[in-house]
Amino acid sequence: MCCIPDDAPHPENNVTYRNLSSCLIDLERNGHLIRIDTEVDARLELAAIQRRAFRAKAPAMLFTRVKGCRFPMVANLYGTRDRIRFIFRDTLRAVEGIFRLKIDPFDLFRHPQRYLGVPRSLWGMMPRTVRRGPVLECRTTVRELPQLVSWPMDGGGYVTLPQVYTESPDRPGFMHSNMGMYRVQLTGDHYEPDREVGLHYQIHRGIGYHHAEALRRGEPLRVNIFVGGPPAMTVAAVMPLPEGIAEVLFAGALGGFRIPMIRRAGGLPILAEADFCISGTIAPHQKPEGPFGDHLGYYSLAHDFPVLRVDAVHHRRDAVWPFTTVGRPPQEDTVFGEFIHELTAALVPQVFAGVHEVHAVDAAGVHPLLLAVGSERYVPYAGERQPQELITCGMALLGNTQTSLSKYVIIGAREDDRDLSAHDIPAFFTHMLERTDFSRDLHFITRTTIDTLDYTGISLNQGSKVVWAAAGSRRRDLADTLPETLTLPDGFGSPRLFHKGIVVLRGPRHTARRDEHDPAMERLAQSLDNVRGLSGVPLFVVVDDADFTAADWDNFLWVTFTRSDPATDLYGVGASTHCKHWGCRGPLIVDARLKSFHAPALETDPEVERRVDTLAAPGGPLHGYL
Repeated sequence: MCCIPDDAPHPENNVTYRNLSSCLIDLERNGHLIRIDTEVDARLELAAIQRRAFRAKAPAMLFTRVKGCRFPMVANLYGTRDRIRFIFRDTLRAVEGIFRLKIDPFDLFRHPQRYLGVPRSLWGMMPRTVRRGPVLECRTTVRELPQLVSWPMDGGGYVTLPQVYTESPDRPGFMHSNMGMYRVQLTGDHYEPDREVGLHYQIHRGIGYHHAEALRRGEPLRVNIFVGGPPAMTVAAVMPLPEGIAEVLFAGALGGFRIPMIRRAGGLPILAEADFCISGTIAPHQKPEGPFGDHLGYYSLAHDFPVLRVDAVHHRRDAVWPFTTVGRPPQEDTVFGEFIHELTAALVPQVFAGVHEVHAVDAAGVHPLLLAVGSERYVPYAGERQPQELITCGMALLGNTQTSLSKYVIIGAREDDRDLSAHDIPAFFTHMLERTDFSRDLHFITRTTIDTLDYTGISLNQGSKVVWAAAGSRRRDLADTLPETLTLPDGFGSPRLFHKGIVVLRGPRHTARRDEHDPAMERLAQSLDNVRGLSGVPLFVVVDDADFTAADWDNFLWVTFTRSDPATDLYGVGASTHCKHWGCRGPLIVDARLKSFHAPALETDPEVERRVDTLAAPGGPLHGYL
């Protein structure tokens, strides 16, 4: 079964993809998509292929023969920035114009030619109500849907590119709707087959507000899960829009047309051009969901999450199941992040006063690490500048939008370094380490909400955050060699100078309990207090494998910030607490070892990898692409 007939008509010159099929037609004719007619397995094999395809910047791949499944599946659809820009080539400029007008409305009068497509995009924002659509042509069951399993320990088949649609029970309608890309588990030991699916949504998600309203009203929350359909709907589902702006409106602007939604009595609107729609209501009880390999590079373990009682599963006749793989960055969702940054970077100063630039670091799993550049203008007349406005900026970042999920917020002042950029990571860390006073510049928030997927905290959804701010002139010169005086206590070894001023070393295996300091780390801090000549190495990071961590920046950022909780895992030489403020007069020490209570890191299945090697070998159907 294949959605692209050989005699399919070419899309209009003014390209707006009203469904997935029209997008795939155009991608194939322009060399952005290939068909794979060899039978492949949705259990582990397809995910392994997709990960390799993304790394190789390969075309999108349409798999027409999926083992035990009658629906074709498409991977790597958004795998490169060039392809995602190609998909939205006729609407992207207008959407950028809408954002530009938000910053400077008078630019319309200065450069009217920039905004020729804006009226059409604004007109397309409001969805169009229709009575019927292709998605209702056929019905199926949950078990007949593609059952993608990406990692060996995954708890069942998952939807990895869902569009989960809800409306406010208090204020129904498109204007108060939410559409997010929340994890959907189709099968597993805990679910009643064909009647229940798992719905994992994390904290600070719009669906949670709708669910809370429904519970207060004493009624079930209706949910529609769309898969496929216009590509603009998929991108809208991951867009971090401000609260109160409906994703379906943004989808209309990005798609270039009014999104057709089917209204039926007593039900939620259904995306008319979706490939699939799972309709149901959230049950009054929860069930274990997971495990699942997530975007931090570890498994999310099984926890109780809402259950969707399934009323119906619809699909169009030519339905195709799009999918991606979630795992340690970079993955396909990295491209989503880059695309979103491209659209919204100029809006940052409008949302966060005093902040010039932010960078949610993909290599560190996005939420664990946020780098930012801000202003320091509170006392410009001071003889020695220190962080003041920067602290306000850091707290604002932790109090608004998706940046509130950040764990480490590291923010520097631009005024004394006009070239400082949060996207030049080596230079940014150099700038911070040259200026930071660790007795003053760390500001902790303890026992607060953290990202649901982060297992470094003291419990699910609970841990700590820190704002590390630096301003003023340089305080130290960073060493570019290991200090000759460096000695380490028993159990620690293999020191590496990873970057100027940063030492990575191996520590003993972690055995402490959750929510307590490790005496071994305190022993290290006491030992380093007796070592002279450490002023040029203000940051020590303790890990399980020093060679791996110090191999490159991606490894360093991933290990350091996904395996540490600020309040529990930061130590310091000469540490002290004064009036509840913690600091240290010597180097800061980060315990970035895997903890005894952490979730396991993701590992591939060797047998599956060998099968994919065969597919990619000379003469194989994927040779030259992987």
